[in-house]
Amino acid sequence: MNAMNRRAFARLAMAVPAASWLLPSFAQTGAGVGKLLVGYPAGGTLDTTARQLAAAWRKQGRQYIIDNRAGAAGRIANSQLKRERADGGTLLCTHTSALTIYPHVYSRLMYDPAADLLPVSPLVAATCAFAVSNAAPASVRDVPTYVDWVRRMPGSATYASPAAGSFAHFLGYQLSDAAGLKLQHVGYRGSAPAMQDLIGGQIPAYFGFVADFLPYLQQGKIRILGVSGEKRTPFLPAVATFVEQGFPKVRGVETYGIFAPPGTPAGTIQDLHASMVAASQDPALRTAFEQVGLEPLTLTPGEYAKQLQREREFWAPIVRASGFRSEE
Repeated sequence: MNAMNRRAFARLAMAVPAASWLLPSFAQTGAGVGKLLVGYPAGGTLDTTARQLAAAWRKQGRQYIIDNRAGAAGRIANSQLKRERADGGTLLCTHTSALTIYPHVYSRLMYDPAADLLPVSPLVAATCAFAVSNAAPASVRDVPTYVDWVRRMPGSATYASPAAGSFAHFLGYQLSDAAGLKLQHVGYRGSAPAMQDLIGGQIPAYFGFVADFLPYLQQGKIRILGVSGEKRTPFLPAVATFVEQGFPKVRGVETYGIFAPPGTPAGTIQDLHASMVAASQDPALRTAFEQVGLEPLTLTPGEYAKQLQREREFWAPIVRASGFRSEE
C-alpha cells in the first residue's frame, strides 16, 4: 500500500467509523506492500532473518519491505510498532530479549512489552555458546575445567558479550553465580569486534550466539565449552549443554519473532501466523537459517505470549541480582 493509498484509507476510516468493520485487513487481502520493522542496521543477523522471511512471503503473494529503524538497542523500532495501523500492514521482527530482559534493564523502555507488541509467532531459535581462545591452557576443554582455571588464575576471570544488557551478558552472569566466581563482564558493540579480540587473545572468554562461532570453527583458534539450550544444538552436536555439565541454572535460548501492533484483530493475527507456519516449511528459508546457526521455530500466538511471560519472570531476579541497569 503506497503512502497516498494509506492516507486515503485513513481518511475513509475516520469518515465512516461505524462501517469500519466492513473493511478487510491488510493481511487478509494481501494487497499492497507492507513494512517489516527491524531495529538494527542492514546486514546483521536479525535483519537477514527478516529479509529471508520477506522472501518466503513473496512466494505466498505477500509483499513486505524491510524498514530498518536502527538505534537504542532495537528500542526505536520496537516503540514505533505501537504507533502503526493495526491491520497487518506493519509488523516488527525483533529478538525476544527485548520483551523479556529489556524491561528489567532499561529505565526508559519506550514501550510496554506485554501490551504494545502482539505476538504472532517466533521465527527462529538462537542458542548461545561459551568459548575460550587458544590463550587459555590446553586443559580448559569444558565448563568444569574452565571454572577450575579461573579459580586458580583470578586474572582470567573476564568474559565478553556482544553488548551490555544483552541475552549473552546475563548468561555469563548466570555462570558466574552458579560457579561461585566473580566474573567481570566486558560488553562490546557487536559480535564481530568481540570475536576478533577473542581470537587474538585480548579477551579470555566470550558468550555469543552459535552463529558468531561457525566461521571460525575450522581454524582451530577457539574452543567451545558449552551451549545454553536445554538440549544440544545440531550445529555443535559434540558440545555439551551447561545443564549436562552440572550447571542447571545456566540455560536459555533467544528467539527472533514477529509482532503486530496493539489492537490488531485476532483474525489478522491468526492469518499472519498461518503464513509464518507455511513459510517455515520453505526449503530455501530453512537452509538460509541453518547456514547461520538458527533453528526454525513456530508457536501459536497464545503459546508464544505465555512463553514470553514465563521468560520475563525468569530473567527478572537474574538481572536484579546482577546489579546492572541502563539509564539510556
